[in-house]
Amino acid sequence: MLDKIKTLSSKYASAFIEVRHHIHANPELSFEEYETSAFIQKKLTEWNIPFEVKASTGVVGLIKGKNPTKKVVALRADMDALPIKEENNVEYKSTKEGVMHACGHDVHTTCLLGAAKILNETKEEWEGTVKLIFQPGEEKNPGGASLLIKEGVLENPAPEKIFALHVHPGMEVGTFSFRGGMVMASADEIYISIKCKGGHAAAPQFTADPILIASHLIISLQQIISRNNNPFNPSVLSITAINGGNTTNVIPSEVKLMGTFRAMNEEWRFKAHELIAKQTTELVTAMGATADVKIDVGYPFVFNNEALSDASMELAKQYAGADKVFETELRMGAEDFAFYSHKIPGCFFRLGAGNKAKNITSNVHTPTFNIDEAAIEQGIGMMAWLAINS
Repeated sequence: MLDKIKTLSSKYASAFIEVRHHIHANPELSFEEYETSAFIQKKLTEWNIPFEVKASTGVVGLIKGKNPTKKVVALRADMDALPIKEENNVEYKSTKEGVMHACGHDVHTTCLLGAAKILNETKEEWEGTVKLIFQPGEEKNPGGASLLIKEGVLENPAPEKIFALHVHPGMEVGTFSFRGGMVMASADEIYISIKCKGGHAAAPQFTADPILIASHLIISLQQIISRNNNPFNPSVLSITAINGGNTTNVIPSEVKLMGTFRAMNEEWRFKAHELIAKQTTELVTAMGATADVKIDVGYPFVFNNEALSDASMELAKQYAGADKVFETELRMGAEDFAFYSHKIPGCFFRLGAGNKAKNITSNVHTPTFNIDEAAIEQGIGMMAWLAINS
């Protein structure tokens, strides 16, 4: 089967590069992926792969091989784009102003479609069932994964394990990386409003000055990480926005802060939430103002099942060669694949998509992000290979 999958991946590579171009040129924001969903449904219909629609735009297909009840494996791809204006000058450039596939979800969807075609054509040659999960809203809380799980995507039939790939422009095309255990962080959004009596900038004695309070608070909050968290436990707290005031001679009555909190330990994560709220309320009150703290709980940390990751890494070496497979680095970024990985054994792996010789090096979430499209053939084949051998 290895040679067959490679042959079919090569055979269909150019066609699926065109699929990627279509999806890339027509990006849609989180939970608005109606055209993308319709495109996927059309492809699955052409290939006679049964599917159902979940969470408005999600598409869940099913391919049954020989002895379909022997095992059930899920493959997942996300579909949504980002609110970024594309700066690439390519034929397939985004046609939607201010919206771009800057995180590679067009590639992920394309790879899963390609794997689906190969798996469907070879279903008499492998055992079990493969569930195809085309997921909306990875880039936005509450995360499309959480919605699909609520709608039963991990049931009827229930997958025993789940895989997903993600492009990595920092890895050369043709390479893959895997990691067992903690892989990516949880992500929670912080919103703080500091309110008090404002007034004339030349008479601060009649105000509490929320800008001054905010400056103290921003510095103070960093102590939550540095003096409460185990230094061997990865965690990040960043205040990323401060908004208040609009002129030189008026002390405003309100300042708003925004930020993010990341962690790789669920117990510490929620303890930190309590500390953030307590520190904010007490410091702001002590300085003569009031505080409103909202922490929007996002994705948990991504956890790769160690045994599944180790086995997948060995399978990847068989497929691509031992010199093309590496260990994934820990990252404090977040992914809603985490919701699946806390329910069933999961393996979230990286697909090399960069090419330094061709100057394809821009990182994800940038207006110049792109890939070496040879990665599509590799991603299609690896997803199919892992599905039938895991």
